[in-house]
Amino acid sequence: MNKKSQDFGITTGTAATAAAVASILHLKGKNNIKKVSVDTPHGKLEVDIKTVEKFSDNKARASVIKRPYNDPDVTVNIDIITTVQLNRSSKIIIKGGEGVGTVTKPGLPVPPGEPAINPTPKKMIKENIKKYLSPEEGATVTISVPEGRKVAKKTMNPRLGIKGGISILGTTGIARPMSSKAYKRSLACQINIAASREWKELVFVPGNIGEKIAKKYFKNIEEDRIIQMGNYPGYMLKIAAKKRFKRIILLGHAGKLIKISAGIFNTKNTVADGRREIITAHAAINGASKQLLIEIFNKRTVEEMITELDHAGLTQPVFNSIASSILGKCKERYSMDLDVLIFDLKGRILNTNFKTKPNHTFN
Repeated sequence: MNKKSQDFGITTGTAATAAAVASILHLKGKNNIKKVSVDTPHGKLEVDIKTVEKFSDNKARASVIKRPYNDPDVTVNIDIITTVQLNRSSKIIIKGGEGVGTVTKPGLPVPPGEPAINPTPKKMIKENIKKYLSPEEGATVTISVPEGRKVAKKTMNPRLGIKGGISILGTTGIARPMSSKAYKRSLACQINIAASREWKELVFVPGNIGEKIAKKYFKNIEEDRIIQMGNYPGYMLKIAAKKRFKRIILLGHAGKLIKISAGIFNTKNTVADGRREIITAHAAINGASKQLLIEIFNKRTVEEMITELDHAGLTQPVFNSIASSILGKCKERYSMDLDVLIFDLKGRILNTNFKTKPNHTFN
């Protein structure tokens, strides 16, 4: 299980569960533990154990390396360590140690003030170790991730208000590539946090560039209103509609937003592009010469295409046309009120047919 050539790996939750099982097996007298079997929602998984050590008759610790798989997962190759201490309480208590984050905002599966260990990993740990406990035995299980604080900076955790480390995650026990439902769910957590504050209006941006532009444009906007949608505007708009948000402002750099005007709701370049075709088509609609259309079509970047439109005095009409198309494609799918602000890398607004001003009061 868990070789680099495989298309899936184990979640941090499965790693923590396997380490807990190894710890308790060691306390129950088993030595030289190299692998353990873990029951997950996906089925039984065999997980390699890196180390197991015993501190006393009732306390042991084991570690699991989250091996690489076919995905740029930032948590691969880190140690997940679980310490198990037996007691006579007949209860299983799960705690977060070093490198496991703490939840600070409502709207996530774990309430504020608790360690960021999601319900499925907690259930997995309890069910997998309970079978080795006598009826009067209990255990305190502490999960630690020595590199967790460092790795967390590369995850969604800072945006979600999870401080001090990574989350112990997983709904199936296995981790699939970032195009999977698990990655989308991590993006949707931002909407859940906003919904918990009973807001009705959000700003959707493609990523960090869009977030910076939004903060600059809306001087007093609450940070949690700015939702990064990654390459999944369609999925994120669908979640916002289900959560009954009334209004969404799509704001960001032209390179990502203009794809939506062609009905591209997954904006990852390897899935679909069409940027030069989109700008060329809208330039033609707005009276660009054949030579200008050729110049635009042969440019490599959207910024270069914008420069050509600037020289011809066509930037505003072209991007007004694109913004109208974005609204049209979105309204075909979603009943929310929408607005579109398209920017270049310098922060200049390229379209003028938007309603939301910098002093906008959000609902």
